[in-house]
Order: sequence, then C-alpha cells, then structure tokens
Amino acid sequence: MKKNISTIFRGLAALAVFRGLLQTEVFERFGNYVYSAECNESERIDAYSEFVSVVYKEGGNLTELVKKLVFEDENVYVKSVALHKAIDENVLNSAKRELASISAFAALSAEDFAADMGVPLDEIPAFTSFNADMGGLYQARLQNIGKYGYGIFSGNGMFRLSDEKEIEPIMSADKTTMSQFIGYEAERQKVVDNTKAFIQNRPAANVLLCGDAGAGKSSTVKAVANAFFDEGVRLIELRKDQLRYLPDVMGKINGNPLKFIIFIDDLSFNKNDDNFSMLKAALEGSASATADNAVIYATSNRRHIIKESFGDREGDDVHRNDTLQETLSLSERFGLTVLFSKPDKKLYLRIVNELAKRYGIGLSEPELEIKAEEFALRKGSRSARCAEQFIDSLR
Repeated sequence: MKKNISTIFRGLAALAVFRGLLQTEVFERFGNYVYSAECNESERIDAYSEFVSVVYKEGGNLTELVKKLVFEDENVYVKSVALHKAIDENVLNSAKRELASISAFAALSAEDFAADMGVPLDEIPAFTSFNADMGGLYQARLQNIGKYGYGIFSGNGMFRLSDEKEIEPIMSADKTTMSQFIGYEAERQKVVDNTKAFIQNRPAANVLLCGDAGAGKSSTVKAVANAFFDEGVRLIELRKDQLRYLPDVMGKINGNPLKFIIFIDDLSFNKNDDNFSMLKAALEGSASATADNAVIYATSNRRHIIKESFGDREGDDVHRNDTLQETLSLSERFGLTVLFSKPDKKLYLRIVNELAKRYGIGLSEPELEIKAEEFALRKGSRSARCAEQFIDSLR
C-alpha cells in the first residue's frame, strides 16, 4: 500500500510533546526531502540520499533509529511520569496522536520514497525499516521508567562531566563484566551487595575501594555498573578536580527515576585541597551535595586518602591534633571500605593459570608459573594487572 509522505510529514509538523525530535538530523533531512517536492528529479534524489546517509550513520535501520530518539527524548510527558505528577488530558491525547504519526514515519521504506519520486527502486539507496507500535513500546518503558530512564540516560550506561559542566555519555565505555575477574571474590561481593541494596531502596553506603595498584578496583566499579544497567544503574565519572561541581551534578540527577553511581577514580588530596571540603560535605549528607538517587564509589591506592608529611604532624597549628584527625578520617566517612590487598604468590599464580586457560596459552603449568614469577620479579611486584600483562606478553 502506497504511503502518502506529505500526510506523514504533516503529522510530524504537529508534534508538540515530542517537538524536540524535529531538531534531530534524521527528522530535519526528512523535512528537506519533503520541501524538495517542487524541485527537479536530481535534486529530489539528492535530498533523499542525504536522508538515507543519516540512517546509514546510525546503523541503517530507520525504525530502530527513530525508536532510540523517541526513548531518549526529554519531554513534559516522560518527566511528569518520572516525578509521579498528574498529566493534563490534552498532553496525554497529544502524545498518543504524535506517537501514531512517529510510527508511520518510522515505517517508511525505500519503496515508499521511490514511488513518491516516481523513480525505479534500484536507482536509489535502500535502507531497512519495519512496522512498530511506538505508542505501545513507549508505554511499556514508562511503566518501567525506573529501569529504562529517559534522555541520554536511556541508552548509555557511563557518563563523564565535560569541561562545560555538562553530563555526556562515554561513547567508548568500559565493557568489563563480573565474569572476567579472577580472585578478590569476597571483596567484589561487598560492592555488589551494597549496589543491590541501593537498587532496592534499602540503606546503601558510599564505598571506598582502596589498596594496591592493579588489583582491579576501578574495573570492579565499572563492572558492577554494567551488571546492573538493566536494573536502572548509571555511572557518572568525575575527576578529582571536578568535585567542586558535585552539587551541580547532584542537582541535575535529583528526581531522576534511575540510580546513579558517582565514580571518583584514584582519589587522594593534598593538604588544604579545596576539593576536600566538597567531598566531605557529600559524604556527610549535606543537602546541597547529595541526591537521594546517588551513591559515591571512589578508589584510592591509599588507605588514608589525604597525603601528609611528618612535618604536618609537627606543624604550628594550635589545634593540629584536630586538623590531623579531620584529614585522616575522611576515608572513615565512607560507609563501606573495601580493601584490595596485593595478591600473595598463590593468588597471583591462580590468576595467571586461569588467564592462560582462557586465552589458550600452550605452556605446562610449571613452566608457566616459573615464567610468571620471573615476569613479576622484573616488574617489582605481583598484582592482578601484572598477571594480565604477563599473559598478554605470551599472546
């Protein structure tokens, strides 16, 4: 059945709830195609090809692209649902009608465009599409908004703060999974259990993962975030120098139906560091620096994350004991501290052997272990990272 592209465009022009979609590239290129109706055949094909090039950039499936854009759209309807606010009947009716129009657009095929232009199908670029009930799909997501979220958080799991203080997706996010780890099972389970409590709205702690470098502290946090993505967990990574913006980040996510891990990697402070007070306020529950749907997970190679010298202990501060206790106790303000100790020889060789099996390293166990010990000796210490580097050298 031939579809009337002009009628579909008219339906899109009336978008109000989903008005933001018209600013996306694929909708703009579709508009350019419709406006080329009075142009010659070559110009129309050019406008169509511009439209298809956008579809190609996003995977080649128009329906999937439109579905992604609809789910990511931040509009008054989805925000009201997330905040459990009453929704005006006009908004509900408009949303229903608009999703029907969007469904019609998302189902357009190359055959429809060829017929509209009056050109042979084999002379224009093709793309994939299918019929999809956007209204039904959207309602299903709204009913589980605590797991799916909306806006940029709906399709991405990890984020960073840009230099412009905007939360943006990490496009090459770490894909580490819990199944990839060897050793430290008890330590990781503590982080997993705390995250489960967080998801279930039970009391959950801010977590400090501390210990030796290369033990997998950072990877553990990212793997936990990946494991609970489908349960509505998202990770926002802040650099230490961005802690001054912590209240801004908390303000942006406060009220969002998702759960957020604020991740601070390799945390340490120098004495009198301005960022110290901001983190301290967040850990102590200051209203300006916290959000009900966020916890802080930090890693540090130091058990006490304030760098101090012996001179600090002999300073001329009248209340130097109070000052010293304040700096040393920052780590104690985390509700849960998980220590990742340097692996002993047994654990180190266990990691080496299991990685060798995983990657099909064809050495006998005695030979493998001798070489692994030699490698660790050259590196100066045993660690999980050292074991991985050794196996990589064999691969």
